[in-house]
Amino acid sequence: MSGANSTNLIDLQIMWNRLIAVVEEQAQVLLRTAFSPIVRECGDLSAGVFDSKGRMLAQAVTGTPGHVNSMAESVKHFITHFPLHTMKPGDAYITNDPWMGTGHLNDFVVTTPCFKDGKLVALFSCTSHLMDIGGIGFGPDATDVFMEGLYIPMLKLIDQGVVNETLMSMIRTNTRLPIDTEGDTYSLAGCNDVGCQRLVEMMEEFHIDELDHLADHICDRSREAALAEIAKLPKGTWRNSMVVDGYDEPVTLSATLTISDTGIHVDFAGTSAASRFGINVPLSYTTAYTVFGLGCVVASQIPNNAGSLAPLTVAAPSGCILNAPKPAPVASRHIIGQMLPDVVFGCLRQIIPERVPAEGTSCLWNLIVRGETRSGAGGNYGFSMAVTSNGGTGARFAKDGLSATAYPSGVRGTPVEIAETQTPLIFWRKELRPDSGGAGRTRGGLGQIIEVGSGIGTPFDILAAFDRIDHPPRGRDGGRNGEAGYVGLKSGQKLRGKGFQTVPPDDRLVVMTPGGAGIGDPKERAEASVRDDVESDLVSSEKAAGVYGFSRQA
Repeated sequence: MSGANSTNLIDLQIMWNRLIAVVEEQAQVLLRTAFSPIVRECGDLSAGVFDSKGRMLAQAVTGTPGHVNSMAESVKHFITHFPLHTMKPGDAYITNDPWMGTGHLNDFVVTTPCFKDGKLVALFSCTSHLMDIGGIGFGPDATDVFMEGLYIPMLKLIDQGVVNETLMSMIRTNTRLPIDTEGDTYSLAGCNDVGCQRLVEMMEEFHIDELDHLADHICDRSREAALAEIAKLPKGTWRNSMVVDGYDEPVTLSATLTISDTGIHVDFAGTSAASRFGINVPLSYTTAYTVFGLGCVVASQIPNNAGSLAPLTVAAPSGCILNAPKPAPVASRHIIGQMLPDVVFGCLRQIIPERVPAEGTSCLWNLIVRGETRSGAGGNYGFSMAVTSNGGTGARFAKDGLSATAYPSGVRGTPVEIAETQTPLIFWRKELRPDSGGAGRTRGGLGQIIEVGSGIGTPFDILAAFDRIDHPPRGRDGGRNGEAGYVGLKSGQKLRGKGFQTVPPDDRLVVMTPGGAGIGDPKERAEASVRDDVESDLVSSEKAAGVYGFSRQA
C-alpha cells in the first residue's frame, strides 16, 4: 500500500470518528435543551447524520435503539416527500407518523438538510419523546391511532429560516403541555443546526466538498465487518416463541431466525394478530429492536450505521401485532416491541448460549401519571409525566443480571427528585425488590418496589402499560423464573396491568417491577455469591436456604 493511500485511509478513519463525535454533540444539545423530563433526564432520544441517499452514517451513543434504528429508515421517507433538489439552506422537516417515524405519535422526528457552499452534503435527523400530544393520553386504551393524539404528516417545519407558525400553533393547541411541547420542537430543530455547523467545520478542516467517498467507506467497511462476524456462526434455521400478557388476552411472539452467507433474517410468522388496543407495533419499530438484539450479540463492536444494519433483515406478516397497519392504535408499542431482543435471544441461545442472557423484564415499566395541579403549571394544563423505571435483566452466562436496568431500551431511570419537582406526587418508596431475581448459577437482576401518593390531596391517573405480570421472564438451563410484576394500591386493591385507572387521594400506588430470570442450577451458584446476596439484602435467608441450599452458619 502506498503512502498516499495509507494517509487517505487514516484520514477516512479520523473523519469517521469525527462524525460520531459530531452526532454525539448533536444529541447532547437535544438532551440539555429539551423540556420533557423523559428526554433531558432519561435520554429518550436519537440523533444521527445521513448522506444524500438517506444512509445513516453515524448515530449518537446517547439515545434508544427504538428511536435510532427506526429513524434510520425515516430519513428515506423525508427524501421521498421532499426531493433533495427542492431543499434549501434553513429548511427543516417534521413528522410523527408512526409508520414513517419511530412507531407512535409521541415521538417527533425532525430532519434538516446540511449545506456547504450552497451544496447539500448531508442530512441531520433527530427524535425525542414528547410527553403529551393530546388525544386520550400516552396509554394503551385507544382503539385507533386517531384517538391517540395529534397526527403530523410530513410537513415543512422551517422554510429557509422562517418557522411555520401555523403548524406551531396547531401543535401548541393540541396538547395538555403546550409549553413543553413547543420547547421540545425547537430543541429538536436546534440540535440539528448544531450538527450541521460541526459537520461543515470538519469538512473545511479536511478540505473535502462532499461526503460520498467517506459514506461509501463507512458503509462498505461496516457491512464487511458485520458479515465477517456472521460468517463465524453456523448456518441454519432456529425457532423460538414467547408468550406475554397482552392487553385483554395473551400475545404469542414467534420468530424463525435464519443465518446464511448473506446475513441474518428473522421472520415473525406465527405471531398473534394485531390487538384492538394500543399495544400494536409498526414494522419499523419491530425491525429496530430486532436488529438491535441481533447486533448486541453478533456485531457489538461494530459502529451502528446503514452498513452494519444491512445484513440484518426482518419480516412480519401484515396484520400481526408486529406489523400492524394504519390506523391501528400504537401508543404503547414499546410494551411488545421491547420484548423482541429476548425473542431472538431464544433462537441464538440454541447455538451460542454463552453470548446471550436469560429473559429479563425487557419492556419499560414507566409510571405514566397525569392529574391536576393546585396552583397551575405556568401555561400547561395540569401535569403529565412518564416516570421511567424498569425491572431486572436476565442473568448472563458468567455474570448476574443487572438490577433495575432498562434493557433493551437504555433510558435512565427518572430521579425521584425530578419527578417530585415536576409533579405534585410524593414517592414514599423506591428500592430494590428482594428475592425478585430468578435464582440460578448466575442470578437474574432485581426489580424495584415503588410507592407513590398525592402530595396535594387530589386523585391522579395512572395510564398503566405494564407486562410480565401474568408471564414472568423464563429461566433457562435449570435457572428459575424472575418474579412477576405487580401493580396495585396500598389499600390492597390489585390494578390492571394495562389501561387508564385512578389512584384515590387517600391511597398510594404500589408498583413492583419484575426480576430477570436465572441461568443454571441454583445449587451450582458460588457460596460466596450467595453470602454476598444475603448480606446485601438482595436474597432472603429463607430463599438462600430453600433454593440455594445455603446456611449463614455454614
